[in-house]
Amino acid sequence: MDQQRGRIGVIISGSLTEGLSARVDAAHPIESLRVGQFLLVDGRQHEFFAMLTDVELEATSPAVLVDPPADDAFLQDVFAGTATYATIALRPSLMLPRDHSDEMRPVKTIPAHFAAVYTADEHDFTRVFGREDDTHFEIGRPLDMDVPVCIDLARFVERSNGVFGKSGTGKSFLTRLLLSGTMRSGIATNLIFDMHSEYGSDATSEGGGFVKGLRKIFGPSVRIYTLDPESTRRRGGQYDHDIRIGLNEIDVEDILLISDELNLTATAAESAYRLVDHYKSDWLRTLLDMTPEALDAFALNTGTHAGSLSALKRKLEALRRRAYVEDSAKGSVINTLIDALMARQHVVLEFGKFDHTIDYMLVANIITRKIHQRWRERTEAYLTSKNPADKPPQLVITIEEAHKFLNPQAAKQTIFGTIAREMRKYSVTLLVVDQRPSSIDSDVMSQLGSRITALLNDEKDIDAVFTGVSGSAALRTVLATLDSRQQCLILGHAVPMPVVVRTRPYDEAFYAAMAVLGPVVAGTNTPNGMSAPPTIDDLFGD
Repeated sequence: MDQQRGRIGVIISGSLTEGLSARVDAAHPIESLRVGQFLLVDGRQHEFFAMLTDVELEATSPAVLVDPPADDAFLQDVFAGTATYATIALRPSLMLPRDHSDEMRPVKTIPAHFAAVYTADEHDFTRVFGREDDTHFEIGRPLDMDVPVCIDLARFVERSNGVFGKSGTGKSFLTRLLLSGTMRSGIATNLIFDMHSEYGSDATSEGGGFVKGLRKIFGPSVRIYTLDPESTRRRGGQYDHDIRIGLNEIDVEDILLISDELNLTATAAESAYRLVDHYKSDWLRTLLDMTPEALDAFALNTGTHAGSLSALKRKLEALRRRAYVEDSAKGSVINTLIDALMARQHVVLEFGKFDHTIDYMLVANIITRKIHQRWRERTEAYLTSKNPADKPPQLVITIEEAHKFLNPQAAKQTIFGTIAREMRKYSVTLLVVDQRPSSIDSDVMSQLGSRITALLNDEKDIDAVFTGVSGSAALRTVLATLDSRQQCLILGHAVPMPVVVRTRPYDEAFYAAMAVLGPVVAGTNTPNGMSAPPTIDDLFGD
C-alpha cells in the first residue's frame, strides 16, 4: 500500500453481514471523519472499498469517564489513543484482488484483524466509478474530495429508477442532470411529463436566478408539447405542438385513476363499462350528450343503476370543460408525439395552467397507455423478424408526483404499474420523482434499479427508499446526515456501490460541457443510430 495515503486506523472487529469496526489512530483527528466517506481497507489478499457509516467514542475503562478531565488539556492528550479512543463503522461493498488480476466484485469475505484503513484517493474513485465517457456520466463529487463520481447510464436506463427527497432538496435539478446525461449520450429517448413546466423551457432556480431548459441546451433534439400554449409563449418559450385529447381517446382505466379526485363512487366503474359495451370508444361523448330521458332509458335497458349513471355523467362533465379536450380526435397529436419518440427525439410535455392532479394524471395515463401499446407491438415485431430496425428505442418516462400513479391501489391497475413491473423487456422504463416514497407500492419500489435520494425526514419515507436493500440500517444513518441541498445518496444498479455526493452544479460550465460532448437528433446514420450533433447556434438559440 502506498505510504503516502492517509491512514485512519485498523480493523478490530466485524462480520460479513453486520459490517466492520475500526479503531481510529490517535494521531488522526476524529472530527475529520464524516459519515458517507469513501474508505479503502488493505487486506492481505484483497483491497476492500467501503463507506463510513458511523463514528463512536470509546474508553478502555468506565472509570476514565466518571471524572473526565474536561478542563485539563494535558490529561486529555495523555488519555487520547490509550484510555480513550474512537471507532468507526464501515460497510464494505466491493473487493479487488491485490494483484488486480480480476475485476472488482461484491464482498464475499472480510479482511483480518488489524488490516489498515485508509482514506480513498482519486485513483480509487476512478477504479470504482470509472471516468466520464459515452456511457458514464458525472453526477457529482465526493463530500471531501474533488474527483468525479460517475453513474453507468447503460445500466441506469435498462431499469426503472427513482429520485427522492423532501421539498426544497433539489429533486428537479437532480432529474435535469440525469436527463441531460441520457440525452447527451443518446443512450435512451426521454418523455418528460413536466407538471410544473420546469424542464423543457427556462425555469427559475432556488437561488432566484434562471437556469436553461433542456430545449435550449440540446436544441431540436428536444421537442416541446404543451397543454397550454399561452403559458409557454408567456414564459418566452417555443413549442412544437399543442396537445388535444378527444373524448374518444379516454378509457375507463383513465377515469378510474382519477376517481378519488372526481369523488366517484364504487359503482362508477360498473356503469362506465356498461357504456363501453354499448358504445365502444364513443362511450364518454355519448354519456355526456345524454338527456335525463336517455339516461333513464339506458339504465332501464341495461340494468344499470340510474342514480349512479347520472352521478357519473355529472362528475365527468368537468373533463369536457378542459380547454385541451375535444369531442373527437382525428389524426391525434398524441400519435405525432409517439412518432417523435419512436424517431428517437426527446419530448417534454408542459402542462402550464393545467397543473391540477386531475389533468396531470389523466393526460399522462392516456399517452403512456398508447406508448405501451406501440412499444409492445414493435418489440413483438422485432422478436419475430430479428431485424434490428424493428426494435423500438430505449424509452425513459419521467413522472413527478409518482405516488399518484403508483400507490398500492393504482399500481395494480394502471399502465405505470405495469411498466414498473414488466416493461423492461419492452424497452420502456420509468424515472419516478417524488417526495413521499412511502406512498409508492412496495412491489414497485423493489423493482427500482437505482435510487438517488436527497434528504428525507419522515421515517416511513426513509424505510421505503431502502426497500429490498441489504445493509440498510447503516445507510439510514448516512441518509440522515445529508445537507438539505446539493447532496444525495446514490445506490443501486447504476453504481458499483452506495456513494454520497455533492451534486454537479447545473450552471454555465455544465451547459458548455453538454454542448462540447454533443447531443444527438434522429435523422442520420451515426454510430449510435442517431443524427449528428446540432450546431452551437442550434444549441443555444430558441
